[in-house]
Amino acid sequence: MTNRWTQRIGDGAPRFGMWLASGSGYVTEICAGSGIDWLLLDQEHAPNDLRTTLEQLQVLAGYPDVDVLVRPPSADPVFVKQLLDIGAQNLIVPMIDSPAEAAAAVAATRYPPEGVRGVGSALARASRWNRISDYLVTADATVSLTVQVETVAGLAQLGEIADVDGVDAVFIGPADLAASMGKLGRPESPEVVSTIEDALAMIVEHGKSAGVNAFNESVARRYLRAGASFVLVGADVTLLARGAERLAAAYRQLEQ
Repeated sequence: MTNRWTQRIGDGAPRFGMWLASGSGYVTEICAGSGIDWLLLDQEHAPNDLRTTLEQLQVLAGYPDVDVLVRPPSADPVFVKQLLDIGAQNLIVPMIDSPAEAAAAVAATRYPPEGVRGVGSALARASRWNRISDYLVTADATVSLTVQVETVAGLAQLGEIADVDGVDAVFIGPADLAASMGKLGRPESPEVVSTIEDALAMIVEHGKSAGVNAFNESVARRYLRAGASFVLVGADVTLLARGAERLAAAYRQLEQ
């Protein structure tokens, strides 16, 4: 068995994605039908817990053409185990600063002897409660792992991180990287953008797929040219916030 996400981000065609941060299955379904390529359920900076993530995975099962990634709050193997058991297949793990941390994240996604994932398939949606008879021997091959590098320390070992066996892709986080570079709140400053372009090229040189987020279309296109094959270009909550603001502003102008 192979993982569809890793195949798609390696086929040369860019994949455009959206953050899901509202914690709402209703909003998730709206976004799933938009034509977007992939969606990221976020637990790091959004009010998603295990149950809301499960609800959204169940909603997204009705949209099989959309790829789904889930980001736990950290690489803690307990978080990773729980997400895999409820049916997440594609994980993006934040704040990876070294090859050792990347290897530990890989181990968290693998059953022994290759890793440390706890065995509870009889209780798990992922195995359909053991209705998938060979789940324990095929599960590792169906899981993809993207590690998120987002500090100066991580960039210093980016090649070594990308080379870790079991890491399928590397995602650069501009907001935290900008903060790490002394440019808090300025992820689109020229120095940060140039650093990210170099990082994306390095990831590709090391044979791994490269990803990044960029809500500014011109910046996103620069990252695609630098080698990114999957890019987060929006978020449910920011679309709602900016759309609501534009609506309110348009009607306030009529009162003037």
